[in-house]
Amino acid sequence: MENKTSKRVLVVGASPNSDRYSYRATLLLAEKGHEVIPFGTRKGSIGSHKIINEFPSSLPIHTVTMYMNSERQKVLHDQILMLQPKRIIFNPGAESEELMQKANKQGIETENACTLVMLNLGVF
Repeated sequence: MENKTSKRVLVVGASPNSDRYSYRATLLLAEKGHEVIPFGTRKGSIGSHKIINEFPSSLPIHTVTMYMNSERQKVLHDQILMLQPKRIIFNPGAESEELMQKANKQGIETENACTLVMLNLGVF
């Protein structure tokens, strides 16, 4: 049975390093029934999820959760906005005033928050 609150989530800055928050978030998102697409610069996988190294420009995405610092994510701003996600979550260390303003102008909801905390509190 499909979870009605299930969302397709793009994890930007996904890392195969199990100590990283992006790794933990990918596993917890999947555990909570969301469809997770881990995107990162490093090859590898997170559990059964292969980290993709090419930006998924044609998939409908509900939520983008950012784990890449603002300087490194600049090259992805246009690609992220072209996805027209419903929202972008900027995790601690990934906050970007520039992307936030661009997204808000397009009607995309943004928030500086922690995906792991949101999932554990049931407010994701």
